Amino acid sequence: MSDDSVVVCGANAYEQKYYFNEEMFGKLPQSVKDELHIISVLFTEEVGGIFTIVVESDGGVSMETQTDENDYYYDDIAAGMLIKKIRDTKEELLESISLYYRVFYLHESIE
Repeated sequence: MSDDSVVVCGANAYEQKYYFNEEMFGKLPQSVKDELHIISVLFTEEVGGIFTIVVESDGGVSMETQTDENDYYYDDIAAGMLIKKIRDTKEELLESISLYYRVFYLHESIE
């Protein structure tokens, strides 16, 4: 994650915790928040590690994973495949997060 990217949400399989950046993304519809929660928690349940959804400085949305060095159950290949699946099936959701950030924080015009 770069210094000027912003975490939208994340889940941690080791601590079994979920985080949502309410300060910056609290005005998103509850259905979007719920969907992000489900995506994040299911990712860590299936693959393990730490999963975050971040918005880059240009408004692009990316997904990142981390793992403890001694986590032998974490599967890099499955993580990559699941990120691709999320990107493909949740394209509209990710675009809406990007649009929200670009309009409200980068002050871009929606036209």
